[in-house]
Amino acid sequence: MSDIASGRTAGIVPVSKKRLIGIDAARGLALIGLMAVHILPLSSEDTGDPTWTFTLFYGDSAALFALLAGVGLALTSGGRQPHSGRQVSADRAGLAVRAAMIGVLALVLAAIIQPADPETSILLYYSMFFLLAIPFLSLGPRALFVSAAAFLVIAPILMQQLGPMLPEWSESNPGVVEVFTEPAAVVSQLLLTGTYPALPYMTFLLAGLGLGRLNLRSVRVQAIIAGVGAALAVLANLVSSLLFYAFGGYQALLDTPDMTIETLDEAIVYGPELVPADSGWWYALATPHTNMPLALVSSLGTAMMVLGVFLLVSDRAGRWLRPLAAMGAMTLTLYSAHLAALAMELHYDDPELWFVIHVGLAGLFAWFWQRSRGRGPLEAMVSRAVNGIRIAAGGSGQVAIGTTVGVVQGGNVAGTADGATADPTGGTTGGPTGRPSQRPPASSTDG
Repeated sequence: MSDIASGRTAGIVPVSKKRLIGIDAARGLALIGLMAVHILPLSSEDTGDPTWTFTLFYGDSAALFALLAGVGLALTSGGRQPHSGRQVSADRAGLAVRAAMIGVLALVLAAIIQPADPETSILLYYSMFFLLAIPFLSLGPRALFVSAAAFLVIAPILMQQLGPMLPEWSESNPGVVEVFTEPAAVVSQLLLTGTYPALPYMTFLLAGLGLGRLNLRSVRVQAIIAGVGAALAVLANLVSSLLFYAFGGYQALLDTPDMTIETLDEAIVYGPELVPADSGWWYALATPHTNMPLALVSSLGTAMMVLGVFLLVSDRAGRWLRPLAAMGAMTLTLYSAHLAALAMELHYDDPELWFVIHVGLAGLFAWFWQRSRGRGPLEAMVSRAVNGIRIAAGGSGQVAIGTTVGVVQGGNVAGTADGATADPTGGTTGGPTGRPSQRPPASSTDG
């Protein structure tokens, strides 16, 4: 295990610089998961029970995106041997530019989707993720895993204790107007009270950054990532169930003011609208998007398991993953188009059909565009800007052979003996109170 933590694997020194197609494929699955959550029903209209979409994708697809963002950042900042000196300064400058460009794109999309407000975009949150990640780019895996654990513990406490005191936000997709008229509310939304709050989500990003510092071409490392991830997911949900139903947590919450059995059961399944500050037992929630410690561990474990499995499968069946990987290689373009298309509000009457249309068109576009043009259009734009600022900051522009940037940082080339390198570009919406309502309707707005 010490070899894993230090980024070394005995007897295995990879020499290939081919793309790790498993990372692209995992990102493609995360994109499909977000599309499913945006379009398909999350709860049954007849019974109120969670649908398969909720069970498979709600919360976990966004966590997978964030984890892969961290992996991509690691691969673009030295891989197993983190950059230092002028090179890491260039990495940081490039990441700041990437964050700014994604933030601008998010504000442009907000102007398009705000009137209909069909979903909560993750893009503006990603710009905050990247800004917060800048100080961590030079760290090794041990320090990154410890940092991820710190966010896992501290962020939920801040959410529960500070959430009720922070200013309320008015738009689930804040635009330019909100940025200038209610800046404190927007910052609070992006950090703690929004759908994808950056402080708890740094758990996923920093864990992914740590994983990207390992030898991801080693089958042993891939298996450990998948196995540890599965164990974390199972353990988190088991501990949550024991705390609630064997150690008195359920009854303790039932005894809090104005709590009923129906309300509590719904909160455990779907999450409360806002995690109350009246009891520490709420920290036992493992419900996606509640961002409580066990919920973060569960989603982190699921994301690690998916990544590990895709890396393992890609070694033997990589060509079967190529359509999915093509989507994962241009998620910024596809996700932005998906959001704009949803703003037309055509999908409500027949969500299953429109889900197939969105996924099908995204897959076809990605496949043919990649084969004819390579990098996605928005990815190419970000790549040029980031390469330019890196060179201006004294680093190299194209760190290694080509890759792309997606919603979650598409850096994806690994396998030199001295580290993995890559191209450097490589909840639900708020209710009337401006807080994120955790109970999803028949179809919801986040992943």
